[in-house]
Amino acid sequence: MALELEFLGTGDARRVPVYGCQCRACERARLDLRLCRRACSALIRGDGYQIMLDAGRTDLCESFAPGSFQAIVLTHYHMDHVMGLFHLRWGTGHTVPVYGPDDPAGCDDLYKHPGILKFQPSLVPFQEFSIGPFTLTPLPLNHSKPTLGYGIEYQGIHFAYLTDTVGLPEPTLDWLKRRPLALMVLDCSVPPKPNPPRNHNDLNLALALAEQIAPERTLLTHLGHQLDEYLYSAPELPAGVEVAFDGMVTRF
Repeated sequence: MALELEFLGTGDARRVPVYGCQCRACERARLDLRLCRRACSALIRGDGYQIMLDAGRTDLCESFAPGSFQAIVLTHYHMDHVMGLFHLRWGTGHTVPVYGPDDPAGCDDLYKHPGILKFQPSLVPFQEFSIGPFTLTPLPLNHSKPTLGYGIEYQGIHFAYLTDTVGLPEPTLDWLKRRPLALMVLDCSVPPKPNPPRNHNDLNLALALAEQIAPERTLLTHLGHQLDEYLYSAPELPAGVEVAFDGMVTRF
């Protein structure tokens, strides 16, 4: 079976449209639901396995039947990446393995009351682990909470999922540059800024990283409404760089 990556959400913490905002991007999203951006998360599928990357969508229980994914892999414990777990945990009849970074604080009481969530030992940076046919390598990112991106290998295909981050730590950058990446999914939350961005990539930094790492294809995610508005009138993105949208499916 071919490898598939589906974007369940591509928005930043405010999502698109932003409540009460009347900018062009938010108004367009209200008129065309295809332009809405929900909490940033994705699914990877192959050989009958389905793994969820982050769990910020609050409709997980309504959208996925029990047993439809084999594991959840978290980048970090900010609320917009774990909100869906708070309802999901009270399910019955099965357990869901949850992998994530070493963060003793976690988020609220998820560790104390995990319900059907079976939290695995904290992941170790650059130490591979396997879920079914997938081999994942945790990659440290630069963020305000302990955060990991992931290098993912499936039947010789390599891709990376890197959100939330501002730039990349040198060891992570070196690791990525040594791999022939078919795809890099990269945080890009805001339009170009005159000063270095904080906590998330701006477009300038994201494009510089794409040029340095040189994957076959780069898809930008974790977009905010200001970046959407900027892109309506901005020059075209460089070849090989695209913006991801909710519901987008990429096959390898």
